[in-house]
Amino acid sequence: MEDKPGSCAAGLLLLLGFLSSVHAAPLNVTITDIEVNSAMVTWEISEGDPVIGFAITQQKKDARMLRFIQEVNTTTRSCALWDLDEDTEYFVHVQSISMGGSSPPSEPVLFRTPKESEKQASKSPDEVTMEEVGQDAQLRAGELIIIVVVLIMWAGVIVLFCRQYDIIKDNEPNNNKDKAKNSSECSTPEHPRGGILRSNV
Repeated sequence: MEDKPGSCAAGLLLLLGFLSSVHAAPLNVTITDIEVNSAMVTWEISEGDPVIGFAITQQKKDARMLRFIQEVNTTTRSCALWDLDEDTEYFVHVQSISMGGSSPPSEPVLFRTPKESEKQASKSPDEVTMEEVGQDAQLRAGELIIIVVVLIMWAGVIVLFCRQYDIIKDNEPNNNKDKAKNSSECSTPEHPRGGILRSNV
């Protein structure tokens, strides 16, 4: 009978240790940046929870198929959901992971991905996405490269033309002299044999 208080104390310590290893579910689970095929889930953790990772369960509202995402050795409080179907409702649960195991799942969060046509209509004409900015920058870079290459080619053509022109110009006076010599040689009258007069000294 004397051992009962000691055994009760040991049982309480075990229960407290178990309860301390089971931490609270993540709080304020929200879905942001909802696109046609992707979304971002974010959450918060209670102060003092020794969290080393997270686990996310993603499920279509009208289907039994689940996607389970788990990551450990991280303190991140967000995760990207990818490869979603357009115009579809999804449930998301988040659990935090500690050395003692996983927390209970958070309250389910329901969200719906938009249709492609809805997304295009909701985007204002002046709105430019980062992807479009990147594409514009690539196009401009490509156009600049083409312009530079064309200018270099034109410069090369002009240099070659100038060299050829200088060579032609340098050869022109020689050609004129040669022509003059040839014409003078041809214009000298031929004397018949013995027709050259010599003076006797």
